[in-house]
Amino acid sequence: MTDELDMLRTTARRFFEDEVAPRAEKFRRQHHIDRDVWEKAGDLGLLCMSIPEQYGGQGASFAHEVVVMEEQARICDTTFGFIPGALNGPAFFHGTASHEQLQRWMPGIASGRQVLCVCITEPDAGTDVKAMRTTARREGDEYVLNGNKIFITLGQQADLALVAARTGGAGSGAKGISLFMIETAKTPGFKVNKVLDKIGQNALNTAEIFLEDARVPAENLIGGVEGKGFFQLMDVFTRERLSIGIVGIACAERAIELTVEHAKNRKMLGQTLWDFQNTRFTLVECLTDARVGRVFIDQIVKDIVDGKPLQPNDAMMAKWWGSEKQCQIIDRCLQLFGGYGYVCEYPIAQLYMDARVARIYGGSNETLKDVIARGM
Repeated sequence: MTDELDMLRTTARRFFEDEVAPRAEKFRRQHHIDRDVWEKAGDLGLLCMSIPEQYGGQGASFAHEVVVMEEQARICDTTFGFIPGALNGPAFFHGTASHEQLQRWMPGIASGRQVLCVCITEPDAGTDVKAMRTTARREGDEYVLNGNKIFITLGQQADLALVAARTGGAGSGAKGISLFMIETAKTPGFKVNKVLDKIGQNALNTAEIFLEDARVPAENLIGGVEGKGFFQLMDVFTRERLSIGIVGIACAERAIELTVEHAKNRKMLGQTLWDFQNTRFTLVECLTDARVGRVFIDQIVKDIVDGKPLQPNDAMMAKWWGSEKQCQIIDRCLQLFGGYGYVCEYPIAQLYMDARVARIYGGSNETLKDVIARGM
């Protein structure tokens, strides 16, 4: 931490407490966050913080992004789509686009005036991106896209959609995938079929998208060259996985804090819940697991800030460890709340519902372990 990061933490905490937490239940009911919240975040400089200033970002370090993730975890919130909308979506775009494309679209994303979604996953192609079937066919000065995307975070609200499609033949594998930017309001063939009703993270509108003869100007081919999409995506996936691990540990730590406070105040059988040895032992075990994860995560973040390249295996290990411990620790903490832990108005219940998907998205934990094992 530095003085600058401390100031950012104060700003981020105020933003989440004033702009997000009071309306979180409303956002969950309507399955999306109000647009004025995005714009407020942009005004405060909380969007695209590690994107260079020449493209509208803050030119800050990844540590700045981590501070905001931790402050969001502190209020047990997933309604504001920081990771998909303010961090990883822009990072996907920045890591793949040309200078001209970044100048054209990134300032609007960084200001919060334009929301970006990333359309990669398909019904039959999730973690296995190479299996995607969405096609992009060149016709003169346009590409015509056809296919089906699912689990698209912010898909309903998006003004811009970064879409992966196959420009090579069916047997071209990873080398046949390209990326395109779709301006959704100008593209009739971009259709939101429905918003999915999920177990948790319900304020993050997660949509199924149909592309039906969606015509995109050839200049919207990201990077200007066909066939580079898969390899561009793999580079950016690495930081997404680290981000999921960071949030996992931060949420686990918050669950422990909430449970310690509850246990010391909850009266039971003539004493507090904290007075039972089982309670203390359980929470010490949870704290130890979280601390191990925290040390690992902090070292990776420090290495990034020091200019060292993020290693894919480190990011994958952080993701699977952080998300597994997130689910395990929150589950154990919820048990100590008893019946209250099963009531949605309690933050521990929201942490529990929102955590489960972390072991799935960003690459399922089982798949990531298999990839890590190949290098052993």
